[in-house]
Amino acid sequence: MRVLVVGIILAVAAACGGGGGPSQTLDHYGRALKNRNFGAAYDLMSSSFRGRVSREDYDRMMRDNVREVDETADRLRGKKGSLEVSAEFAYGLGDKMLLVQEGGRWRIATNPLGFYDQSTPRNALRSFVRAYHLERWDLMLKFVPNAYREKMDIPKMKAQFTGASKEQMDNLFLNLEANMDEPIIERGNDAKMSYGDRFEVRFVKEDGVWKLKDLD
Repeated sequence: MRVLVVGIILAVAAACGGGGGPSQTLDHYGRALKNRNFGAAYDLMSSSFRGRVSREDYDRMMRDNVREVDETADRLRGKKGSLEVSAEFAYGLGDKMLLVQEGGRWRIATNPLGFYDQSTPRNALRSFVRAYHLERWDLMLKFVPNAYREKMDIPKMKAQFTGASKEQMDNLFLNLEANMDEPIIERGNDAKMSYGDRFEVRFVKEDGVWKLKDLD
């Protein structure tokens, strides 16, 4: 079922760049599945999907999931429901901007003011790095765990990352940026990300947001 769902999503992406609208492409995809014409269905997939999954593998997966194929086909064919077309733009420190098409025009759907998101460990790390580069020592305090928060203030935060240790800290943050997409392991309210040869970022979730316990 997961493969079929991925296929549906990628068929929409393919439609956005080819002939016909998304609804028409989905209808063609559903008809191809219903008729067991998996070659035609595969041709509606995006180039990135076809680069990962061969025609033979796609055909085999579909034939091994006949009931799911039929259900997907029945749900797609001839449906005239609403369809939201979206696009995603990656930039900066792994940030992403979501756009949606409304009335034939593209609009930004991502909150443009979410500069310092702490909803996930990775977002917290990106936000912390951004605050460092912009020298927002006041905002960096938001990422300090409660156990250490009472010992820190803005001057102490600034002193910790500047002065005699500035070059060391600059190198640390450059290393973090270069490894921003390394896997993060979450266990309850704790998380960790290994990076470089021997370094590790440790996170803790407090008061519903993620904070940084240690950077190396």
